Parts: sequence; structure tokens; C-alpha cells
Amino acid sequence: MVSDESCQKTKASVLTRREMLEYSGAVLTLSAMTNGARAASPNGDRQPHIASNTYPWLTFARRHDREFKLHSEELLEEFTEAGLSGYEPIINSADEFKTLGERLMAHGLEMRSIYVNSVLHDPDQVESSQAAVLKIASEASRLGTRIVVTNPAPIRWGGQEDKTDAQLRLQAKSLDSLGADLRKRGMALAYHNHDAEFRQGGREFHHMLTATDPENVKFCLDAHWVYRGCGNSEVAVFDVLKHYGERIVELHLRQSQGGIWTEAFSMTGDINYERMFENLEQKKLTPHLVLEQAVEGASPHTMTAVEAHEQSRRRLQEANE
Repeated sequence: MVSDESCQKTKASVLTRREMLEYSGAVLTLSAMTNGARAASPNGDRQPHIASNTYPWLTFARRHDREFKLHSEELLEEFTEAGLSGYEPIINSADEFKTLGERLMAHGLEMRSIYVNSVLHDPDQVESSQAAVLKIASEASRLGTRIVVTNPAPIRWGGQEDKTDAQLRLQAKSLDSLGADLRKRGMALAYHNHDAEFRQGGREFHHMLTATDPENVKFCLDAHWVYRGCGNSEVAVFDVLKHYGERIVELHLRQSQGGIWTEAFSMTGDINYERMFENLEQKKLTPHLVLEQAVEGASPHTMTAVEAHEQSRRRLQEANE
């Protein structure tokens, strides 16, 4: 992700203690966040809190040949225009939080969750990677973040190499200890999947959720990566939901038609999200809702990022009111 250089050059005002406490929502516990927390609309109604990860905005920017600036005023304004309540950035350094709190406040956005990459299978990198995640989490907690989403990196991004059993055991052990450290800080670690973890019978995915303590390692279900990683299988999505649903604290939401990502999220398509939300309701689970409706080469090209996210937000909101 690209840092917002213009914002880094701007001298930031310092938040007062009262402002920081009001913004971070000291009374907003992890339990409240993942059990029906709602955001106030301009007319005072209580509406579902709907956030977006920054990744789809990058894909829209690339498609329109626009420069993408993470945390920029332009990006935050577009989140506001789309009617979103929350901002989930991909964070690579604790330095990225400089001035971010003030700008989120100005745009009426919360940052209840962040996405952080980690390397937990390599004995030479585990310790430094865990330390980096904890440093980032410490700074994020000051801004109200309570969920740290991570997808342990593959051996090589875009590669086809599979981790050995020894690497998988180390990764699970490291993931568990990282989650335990975050629990002590009042935060939850949520394991996130892509499609690669479903190679070789899904051994990496399943080991991360069977060899870790459910209290230490929660689950951010990215249903479409499950779908794609299992050969475009909705059956696989609902099997994962059945086996690991109780650990879900966050959903990354993306839809497709005929295997191709759509521009805007909808409840129906290749994945039946109506059925998913009914299942979650039966389990009395209300996870953090995060749109990740990215576009790819074959996706329709009819909307801007703001238009697509406004439509996605509205559809998701109507389904969860």
C-alpha cells in the first residue's frame, strides 16, 4: 500500500485526552462490537455499522488509472460519500497512524479493525513479525481498534509453493501466541483466509483453526476466497461456516456472478449471503461487517468506486436492518 505523503507532510494537531477517549469509544468493548453494535445515522436512527477494507479501493483506482493514496483526505472523503461507517486499512507500519485519528474523526469514521500482514512460518522471521504486529496493534488500540485481522504470508506471494508440516506447526503455534498477547491488550486476533490455503486438501487453512485455541485465534471469514480456493464451491463455504462459525468475529464480503467479481456487493449471486446471515443469526452471532468488493479484469465496468460502495453498503444495510 502507498502511504499518503501529502498528509505526512501536514503538521498534525494533538488530540486531547478527552477527545481521544471519546473517539476511541472507551466504553465500546469487543463484545459490543461483535454483537450488534450499530452506528447512528444523520436522522438519529441506529443502523448496522458497515466498514470497508481499503483493498477494493486500490483495485478501482488501478482500473481508472488513478493514483491510490492510503489514508488520504481524498480516500476518507470517498468513504464518507459512500455512506460507510468504518475504515479498515491494510497497515504495514505503526508510523502510518500519525495524524490518522484526527482525520478519521473529521470524516466521522471509526477504525474498529485493521488488516496486518505477518510471517509466522519462518523461524528466522517469526519473532520480528510478531513484534511488528503488536507494535501496530498498540497504536491502533488508541484509535479504537479492537480486531486485528491477519493472513500469515505464503512462502512467496503469487507462488505455488506449499508450506511443510513443520512450517504449518510453527505457524499455528506462532498465531496462537500472537493471539494470546493481543487478548491481554483487550484485542482479538482474527485469522483471515485467501484461496491458497485451500491447496492440498486445505491443510493450511484447517490446521490454523484446529491447532489454535479458539479464545486466542478468532476467524475473519472471507467467503469468496473459500469459494474460489475450493474450485468455485458454495458447498465449501457453508461447510466452513458450519465447522468454524462460532469463531467468526468479522466477515469480508465480496460477491461474484459466474465466478467473476461483481462491481457491487449483493446478497444473491454465486454465494447465498441471505442463507449465511440466517445461519449466523441462528448462532446469535453478529460479526463486524467489512466490504471487500474488489474488481478484477473481467468485472463489469459501469460504476466508480464511490457508486459501487454506496450500492454495496445500501444493500448490506437493508439486509441487516
